[in-house]
Amino acid sequence: MGIIAWIIIGLLAGAIAKALMPGRDPGGILVTMLIGIVGGLLGGWLGKVIFGVESIDGFFDLSTWIAAIIGSVIILALYRLITGRGHRGHGVHA
Repeated sequence: MGIIAWIIIGLLAGAIAKALMPGRDPGGILVTMLIGIVGGLLGGWLGKVIFGVESIDGFFDLSTWIAAIIGSVIILALYRLITGRGHRGHGVHA
């Protein structure tokens, strides 16, 4: 797949990951896209290592999208853990 396909998959997989894990994250669409691209690569690698399958075959393959979304959720969770973001209540606690 070309770089344009990875950007499109990254944007959509990152957006789906954010929909599955709602919360406040800084960075907007660029961070969403980067999370999705890295998540897609992570998902493909995990599919290879754990299941011994080629997870990232093509743009329209279901396995590509599943791997990208699962990887994006993992990357988003790590991003929130590292930055301390994603909690709904950021107010002052009494």
